[in-house]
Amino acid sequence: MKHATRRTVGAALTSLTGLAALLIVAMLALILLDVVRGGAGHVTWEFLSQPPSDGMMRGGIFPALYGTAALTLLMTLAVMPVGVLTAVYLHEYAPADSRLARWVRVAIVNLAGVPSIVFGLFGLGFFIHFIGGGMDRALGHQTMHWAQPSILWASLTLAVLTLPVVIVATEEALRAVPLDHRTASLALGATQSQTLMRVVLPGALPGILTGAVLAVSRGAGEVAPILFTGAAYFLPDLPTSLNSQFMHLGYHTYVLATQSPDIEATRPLLYATVLVLLMLTFALNLVAVVIRTRTRRRAANAH
Repeated sequence: MKHATRRTVGAALTSLTGLAALLIVAMLALILLDVVRGGAGHVTWEFLSQPPSDGMMRGGIFPALYGTAALTLLMTLAVMPVGVLTAVYLHEYAPADSRLARWVRVAIVNLAGVPSIVFGLFGLGFFIHFIGGGMDRALGHQTMHWAQPSILWASLTLAVLTLPVVIVATEEALRAVPLDHRTASLALGATQSQTLMRVVLPGALPGILTGAVLAVSRGAGEVAPILFTGAAYFLPDLPTSLNSQFMHLGYHTYVLATQSPDIEATRPLLYATVLVLLMLTFALNLVAVVIRTRTRRRAANAH
């Protein structure tokens, strides 16, 4: 009797968890089906290579595509060194009872839970008004040169937003390196820094790269942090310097959905823009999987 009851409960839990997983997959499939059906026919070379025209009711998304790529590149260059070095300090060098390390971990957890719009306000106040304004005063600019929204401040704001992702992913990757590898390296006479550079970091590289790509994919889709720090409503010209404003795929989607004088005319462009943004995000996640798989395979063959 008890055995039959356990089997019934186990079957019920299996069915419930399977139904929950199926529901999530079905929701994702419905969203993708709707976006693909509405936008696939409008994703052409002209759409990808031309700027918007006629009040953004015609034309393409090239300035937004270029701006998104440039933004994520600058964000990656800013966040990866800081994130990896912080994780290395926390895991490899910080004492177990270090108060500094404890406060840094608390800060990381809190940063991960802050709403993205707050990062936008932080970027506006700290990067634009404080840092940019200080640079203008120090350099003697009579007009606002750095104290204005730009691709530099937007990328630094997104770097702060994605910093917890990089730190946590790097720490997990460092934690996954077997302790025996460290012990063997130190026993052979290598210093801690030599062990870190030649044993630990190469072994943790798949996880570090995966965290980097996941951070990039998240940053590429964020809109709220860049509303105040650099994204432009309509700007057919490409950003040519670090203090230039830029168009962004996510913000362009918001503009098409809410600010167009003719929603029906821009609906195909809206769906096509969303489809391109989803394809970009999925491609970045696929790159993360491929990099992790190939790097692990090379590491296994090396051993």
